[in-house]
Amino acid sequence: MQKKGKSGFREYFELLVETAVFVFFALTFVVQAFQIPTGSMIPKLLVGDFLLVNKMAYVRPSFQLEDALLPHKQIKRKDIIVFKWPGDLTKDYVKRVIGLEGDKVEIRAKQLYINDEPIDEPYKIHKDSQAYSKDDAYHYDLAIRDNFGPIVVPAGHLFVMGDNRDDSADSRTWGFVPLANIKGRPWVIYFSYEAERDAWQKTSFRDRLKKILNFIPKARWGRLLRFIN
Repeated sequence: MQKKGKSGFREYFELLVETAVFVFFALTFVVQAFQIPTGSMIPKLLVGDFLLVNKMAYVRPSFQLEDALLPHKQIKRKDIIVFKWPGDLTKDYVKRVIGLEGDKVEIRAKQLYINDEPIDEPYKIHKDSQAYSKDDAYHYDLAIRDNFGPIVVPAGHLFVMGDNRDDSADSRTWGFVPLANIKGRPWVIYFSYEAERDAWQKTSFRDRLKKILNFIPKARWGRLLRFIN
């Protein structure tokens, strides 16, 4: 006797389950969706960019076969990373790696020095052309912004900063990032729209509806599927 084939409903249901399992696996172990809420990484990343983060980029293999099958990278200076903010582990931040373990980091009049050598940073911008003196007591926060250190990055940590140097809360203000906090490396911009600067703080139903309605009219189509390097 010939076996009765699966019903169309069962096949459809199994396909949905298999797809859901695959998506759950991918979002848990491979990629993470991430939205840029602030302008600290302008001009590389803009407010309203939606990213996919490669969570496997810096994973350290546990055995030799894993090392062969899953290519990974060593963290390098100038890499852009996504990490759990040390001040609140429920929040994810994106910044650029500036100092590695053991590096001596110093900023003098907006110029970055690593191990006493000036570093060329073509990716950074300064919206405030004035460099405040380290001894300027009347503008203490701005003086620290433009003059920092010298300080040595401790073992197991990184020193990070935003590319938008004059408008970025980073290691200059809240300290080092533990290596254990790193979640991955931004991979590709899958959508982008012109979001308001403080859009991430607006959470009411009306504000959320406004965001949805603005998605298409304010979309930045030229940024779609742009790979981040």
